Amino acid sequence: MITIYTDGSSAGNPGRVGIGYLLYKGKTLIKEEGIYLGIQTNNFAEYMALIFSLEEALSMGEKQVSVFSDSKLLCEQINGNFKVKDNNIFPLFVLAKKLISSFEAFTITHIEREKNKEADALAQNASGFLR
Repeated sequence: MITIYTDGSSAGNPGRVGIGYLLYKGKTLIKEEGIYLGIQTNNFAEYMALIFSLEEALSMGEKQVSVFSDSKLLCEQINGNFKVKDNNIFPLFVLAKKLISSFEAFTITHIEREKNKEADALAQNASGFLR
């Protein structure tokens, strides 16, 4: 089982976006990444953080993942509780669901921002947004 923490950051909305994610196996950090993705929306960044992290887990041969994100919208959409109304986000939702179907076990859980500081810092540094 891999535990993933993801976050997207936007310096303006739209604005410079960055993503951050951390992968843990047990309590051991096995991968962390922050990536700048150009000018986009914050929701785009949240989805891309999920997509990049799932791709990473799949490339490692992992079959079970538990994802934590401070984006309530992302979590609720992936869990099927909210509809995806944004036409620009819908293809990312479809891609995320396709990746998710590759896992034997998958969960995504909304957490408070305070519990996601490391992913948040990676995303903000990647976007160039410094507090």
